Amino acid sequence: MFQLKKYNTSVGTEIAAGLTTFMTMAYILFINPSILSGTGMNPHAVFFATCIGAGVVTILMGLFVNYPIALAPGMGLNAYFAVIAAQHGGQVPWQTALGAVFISGIVFIILTLTRIRQLLVKAVPDSLKMAITVGIGLFITIIGFKIGDITIMRFTGGSASTYQPNGIIDNFSWQPDIGALHNPSTLLTLIGLLIIAILMALRVPGAMLIGILLTTIIGIPMGVTDTSGLTGKEFIPDFSNLAIGKFDLAGVFHWGLVSALFTFTFVELFDTFGTLVGTAQKAGLLEGPDGQRRLGRAMLVDAFGVSFGALLGTSTITAFVESGSGIAAGGRTGLTALTTGVLFILSIFLAPLALIIPDQATAPALIIVGVLMISAVRNIEWDNFGVAVPAFLTIITMPLTYSISNGIALGFTFFVIINLILMLFRQEHTKIHWLMYIIVVLALWRYIFYVS
Repeated sequence: MFQLKKYNTSVGTEIAAGLTTFMTMAYILFINPSILSGTGMNPHAVFFATCIGAGVVTILMGLFVNYPIALAPGMGLNAYFAVIAAQHGGQVPWQTALGAVFISGIVFIILTLTRIRQLLVKAVPDSLKMAITVGIGLFITIIGFKIGDITIMRFTGGSASTYQPNGIIDNFSWQPDIGALHNPSTLLTLIGLLIIAILMALRVPGAMLIGILLTTIIGIPMGVTDTSGLTGKEFIPDFSNLAIGKFDLAGVFHWGLVSALFTFTFVELFDTFGTLVGTAQKAGLLEGPDGQRRLGRAMLVDAFGVSFGALLGTSTITAFVESGSGIAAGGRTGLTALTTGVLFILSIFLAPLALIIPDQATAPALIIVGVLMISAVRNIEWDNFGVAVPAFLTIITMPLTYSISNGIALGFTFFVIINLILMLFRQEHTKIHWLMYIIVVLALWRYIFYVS
């Protein structure tokens, strides 16, 4: 079934590679419930959806495509999912956000079957693709700093005389500041960050997973990790309060969530393309016509995973770059993915462990993910101002406005305008694909008519 002889591998090698991949990406089991529970979702339900969603879609990648690539709820998009309600005054329920993810998956399937997906990937310059990755990395890092209490919002200004009868305080502001080391939450986050950084530097397999678990243990005597809920009985999976099929499709077409739908689809488009092509190329799986056909099937599985994850109750499921660790360990076939997928499904028995892990243990992992993603900055053409300025605006707007879509819209708009002017003056410029004009017109339409 997996053509092990053709790819010069063995059952033992493939299983070991699958275990390696699982160890390097299992941190998502702990981070995803931590992030999505902030929307009001039940952490048990998110953990279940993460295990089953990642397991089933990864197994499909192994059986249907014979690729050693694993999938799970993606970092960045889960963070974007979590802040949608905050951006709309807390009025958007998580069910509606799941609806946006589900529809984006359907759009993704259509784009894949019609091959428009490949055309969209070619339309955006590589520097802007890299800028999106870097911007999301900074976005994730800020979330890590915030939930780990490394940065706090400090009240400044105001006095007793400024309090008004209606309860309003004049002349005050909230300013970001750094947390204090006498705060156990801040201290534990920094300890966890140091542990994961050292393990990563030593190239220890599963560094982030090990770091999260060690930080959780250290947090027990510090009073940060709460183990009071561990009685032993909780190790039986809790199937109550699941979010299966609870997405809301009608609410998606509120003006604000149309842009969210666009962002989910757009970011997933480039994230998956880079991951699939990069990891498949590393494994030597793209050669010849068969290689291209299999890549198309892999994209279809990935697109299915988006809607399937929303159906279960989690944010966008996507290919993980950590799959490269299993490939480096010798994984070349779908048996590697099958192994990883089975381990994800079996992880539903770890729910109690996942739910006692404090935010201060997952925050360091978020910061390290930011480190990994920002490395793409080296691939941006900084000497070409026609792409350097749009790329910078894409990067900096995402964390400063707490929105991935704002960064994409501003960066793409500046790219088209600058290079269009250069073209009119017959100066050296970057070619503008016709799809970029459509994307920018849609972005301007949204910000002119629907954002006050």
